[in-house]
Amino acid sequence: MTVLRGVAGWFALACFACVCSAQGPLIVERAEYEDSLRGMWLGKSIANWTGLLAEGKVTQPPFLTDDDWGINLGKGPLRFILDQDPWLADDDTDVEYVYLHLLDQHATTELTGEQIAAGWLEHMDDDYLWVSNQRALDLMRLGLIPPETGFCNANEFWLKIDAQLTTEFFGALAPGMSGEALEMADLPIRTTARSHAAHAAQFHVLLYSLAALADRSLPMEDRILWMVEEARRYLPDSSKAADIVDFVLADFLDNPDPDDWERTRDLVYDRYQLNAAANGFRYRAWTESSVNFAAGLIALLYGRGDFLRTVQIGTLTGWDCDNGTATMGGLLGLMLGHDALVAQIRAEFPGFEPSDRYDIERTRDNLPDRLPDDPLAQDTFTMMATRCADVVERRIRMVMPLMHTTRAVWLIPSLPGGDPLLQSPLHRDWLRSANNRVRAEGGTVQAISSVSSDPPAGYGWKQAARFANGYEMDDSGIDAINNQPRQWYSTLGAGQKPGDSVTLSVVYDRPVEVWSVLFIEGSHHDDGAVQGGWFDSALFEVRVDGAWFAPAGAVDRALDPDVPFQAVQFILDVPLLATGVRVRGGVGGTSAFVTCSEIDALASPIPRPITRSVLNRVGR
Repeated sequence: MTVLRGVAGWFALACFACVCSAQGPLIVERAEYEDSLRGMWLGKSIANWTGLLAEGKVTQPPFLTDDDWGINLGKGPLRFILDQDPWLADDDTDVEYVYLHLLDQHATTELTGEQIAAGWLEHMDDDYLWVSNQRALDLMRLGLIPPETGFCNANEFWLKIDAQLTTEFFGALAPGMSGEALEMADLPIRTTARSHAAHAAQFHVLLYSLAALADRSLPMEDRILWMVEEARRYLPDSSKAADIVDFVLADFLDNPDPDDWERTRDLVYDRYQLNAAANGFRYRAWTESSVNFAAGLIALLYGRGDFLRTVQIGTLTGWDCDNGTATMGGLLGLMLGHDALVAQIRAEFPGFEPSDRYDIERTRDNLPDRLPDDPLAQDTFTMMATRCADVVERRIRMVMPLMHTTRAVWLIPSLPGGDPLLQSPLHRDWLRSANNRVRAEGGTVQAISSVSSDPPAGYGWKQAARFANGYEMDDSGIDAINNQPRQWYSTLGAGQKPGDSVTLSVVYDRPVEVWSVLFIEGSHHDDGAVQGGWFDSALFEVRVDGAWFAPAGAVDRALDPDVPFQAVQFILDVPLLATGVRVRGGVGGTSAFVTCSEIDALASPIPRPITRSVLNRVGR
């Protein structure tokens, strides 16, 4: 990729540990960025299939070391997979391929929850999907729409690895535009993850976006260090993902042996798996986000920009090692570009001539066959790169509509100023949540249910605090050991009858802005013996000056008794200051009960700090 720097008035220099990057607007040649995108797809595929040789084979000591390269763990000797023709789809490339198809189909740069759900239902099936991806698809079949499919109450695998291997390419669709990248990737990430698993996915998106800004005059190692440090600024300090970045980076920089990646991997095992509880964490098996996030970062840092070495380290680290390896292989392919990537590999494997063909039909269905005369492949990396570049161009024109940008040359806006955390839609939503904000201010949040009995009956109604705990909107990324966020509130067993009414209230010790009232259901039951779990009708009210009333407004979607875990917002015509919000209505189903995961007062949407205009940047 050609990046022209030094235009008068546009050049700004930022340094961290002697790693520099131009922070002003950049001019990028589309043809060369298409070469970078083609390199991304090839790098992902090589790394994916190499890593698969060790996937899930080593998840605890004795771990693999460099000396084990070449051993057979059951899928053939550990080696670089360079000769697939066509390259076969796997979950490290095929979900992003589907997202690219949907972006192309809808001629957009941001997919809606409805578009994602429809696309998954059309193109995904139960083959080659696991943990959170599989659960998200199952929930879509029940009628849930992202981000509902990634809520902790609905998707028990929300802290697994899935989002961080299926969304990173969105960063490549917003080169140098970190805020745009997070916006474009937001709903795809929320489709399967929240909390620190979502932060890990965001980190990968940011690496792919920042690759365009890293100063190409510097060694690859220094460019990578700058990208890692810059991406870290976008994560909340409280997040487990931030702890992982800090821990891995610190040991890498402190390690006297630049080739001893095994030392850092072993320390990761000790901190996040063997002694996870003692360190305030929880280990969730070899497909979790955390250890795999750390393993990918180890491969990136110790690989120092050498593609084959990065892929080798990633394959040997252990756990779900094809995923982090594919992510970092794709990142280096993006940074190097296709031609330079091929040349780098060819230096060790003379005669290397990679296939450009891609077989998406191995794993995904009902997608266009762009190679109708080819019985084994349906697309090429070259054509995929062109479609990616079309998305990039659409986004640039949307962000900078008044700037002259041709199809041959793009003007990339500068990095945004201000708090980088505000570039994250997840973090901005967290700041809007009264349940979280009031507690952060030292205040009290009280959940009250109208359902009671004497003696206490049922299992959920006497734990009303569950629907005001703030879990569903939390963006702290804290990995508290004893948290049980998948417990929703239920009035089942409290002796209600059809036609009875329930009121669920959340009261604050101070006035909060109410732009909308968020209501998230819990599970529904319809197994013959137990049938219910929803409101037959719902009235949304707020408390002002000690009095409850129903303000003017409307819901953004109707409650559906056939769809559990629905998230419904009642949006007020005019925002109010209130000390409470509540939902009341008739109990649903023949068993006459309701469930609720969260009721929250959301403040007005927080604007994302937008990149300063180029005209302002050059002082005109």
